[in-house]
Amino acid sequence: MPTGFIVKDGYPFIGVTFLIAILVGYFLSPYVAIIPFILACFFTFFFRNPKREIPTDPDVLVSPADGKVMEVSEVYEDLFLNTECKKVTIFLSVFDVHVNRAPMEGKITFRQYTCGGFLPAYKKTVGYENERHSIGIDNGRIEILVTQIAGLLARRIVSWTDLGHTLAKGQLYGMIKFGSCTEIFVPKSVDICVKKGDYVRGGESIIGRLPNNG
Repeated sequence: MPTGFIVKDGYPFIGVTFLIAILVGYFLSPYVAIIPFILACFFTFFFRNPKREIPTDPDVLVSPADGKVMEVSEVYEDLFLNTECKKVTIFLSVFDVHVNRAPMEGKITFRQYTCGGFLPAYKKTVGYENERHSIGIDNGRIEILVTQIAGLLARRIVSWTDLGHTLAKGQLYGMIKFGSCTEIFVPKSVDICVKKGDYVRGGESIIGRLPNNG
């Protein structure tokens, strides 16, 4: 499981571009070296993993990603929940933190990777047409589905966990590289605490509250 301020997936990008900047600066020109140096700085920024304060209340669900809430709707989810549910769609720009976190504590009881296209992540159809990775989490009270969706620039979805693993609330479980979308499907009994246009922070922002009766 990744730790530290920079996730390990970013090391090759940062290291290679920084090395190129040094070589270009030494053999060609310091001015030309500015380009790969800026890229190295961007990759350092993109693969950042800032510390988050995870809410301890067992009745709340936290956001699985940083980004802007693009949609809060009711849909029929037929991949894992197989029922009418609530869906929150979060768009991650290339400037947002791209690590994904577990919205609640629970066991991964479902996992599916689906090949697809690479439409812009803000399109409404990306959840059906784009490449995506879904995990179902069961905490004994409810089941939820979280889906990482690739976008126009995001060509690789990374997972750091597997079927049968137990996740803590707010625990890192994967990331989508270079612009993406994350969707979370929850039972209709869950009270959604965000609305379209809100900006959320992964592992920290409360996006839903479980019913008192569980």
